[in-house]
Amino acid sequence: MNIMVKRRVHVAAAAIISADKQQVLIARRPSNVDHGGLWEFPGGKLAPYETGLEGLKRELHEELGVEIINAQPLIRVHHEYSDKHILLDVWQVHAFAGEPFGREGQAVRWVPMEELVNYPFPAANLPILRAVMLPTEYLITGEEADEARFDALLTRALNEDNIRLVQLRAKQLTHEAYVARAQRALTLCREVGARLLLNGDPSLLDQVDADGIHLTSERLMQLERRPIAENKWLSASTHDPRQLEQAAALGCDFVSLSPLRTTPSHPDVAPIGWHDFQQWVERAGMPVFALGGMTRFDANHARAVGAQGIASIRDFWK
Repeated sequence: MNIMVKRRVHVAAAAIISADKQQVLIARRPSNVDHGGLWEFPGGKLAPYETGLEGLKRELHEELGVEIINAQPLIRVHHEYSDKHILLDVWQVHAFAGEPFGREGQAVRWVPMEELVNYPFPAANLPILRAVMLPTEYLITGEEADEARFDALLTRALNEDNIRLVQLRAKQLTHEAYVARAQRALTLCREVGARLLLNGDPSLLDQVDADGIHLTSERLMQLERRPIAENKWLSASTHDPRQLEQAAALGCDFVSLSPLRTTPSHPDVAPIGWHDFQQWVERAGMPVFALGGMTRFDANHARAVGAQGIASIRDFWK
């Protein structure tokens, strides 16, 4: 019996962000190649001697006529096709020299991030779309009993810390009190363009038109299919590779993975540590936020080992 060995292709790609951080550059694939006519993030195959960043610098110069000044890892995506295994090594380019144009005749376009979903991309690019559209800081709200103080803390985080992704966690509230808090939180988030996810049963979206649902790890493992519509964000708490696989199977858009470090709230839980975190994230296939003892000082380290960014209660909820 002949067993076909798939060829492995390592591709470096760039999410080039505009100076105002509102747009991203995409390019259309030529009609005579695989997935011709679809849009993609600029880049190309690495030579055997190149690292991801080295190959990306060469590709962007050849394709777009620009030089990378400042870039940071964004996400690594493994994707299986019938005849090959693709590794997309994606970098977020924050600063570059030159004016990008299609040096090989390809169409290029600056697109508002919220409009990326309107463009057809190859299937392997879908996790990249999510990573580009998500911020690098994810606030999980604290258990605050006083409603006025809760509103003040959330307002400060949104306006002073520029938080743009919020999970409303309030396990001590009754259902009615949670819904009321969620309505107020949604109003505050909408005022600054932040996304709000509700930590609870997916049916909460029938009462509060938030941006999505966050699943606890227990609820995640009980589900057999994605519980909300595709136009809403679905996230989940994960703690090991099995839960990461379940999140991918359900079609979660992103997850948190914890605990990176020992925390006061869970002192008896063994921390994952950066080494295992990097290994697990490599195969996650979706954006992953590092959670558990994280502060802003950990952000660059987290990005360097593959995280979307950091999630935190204590560091953002002051």
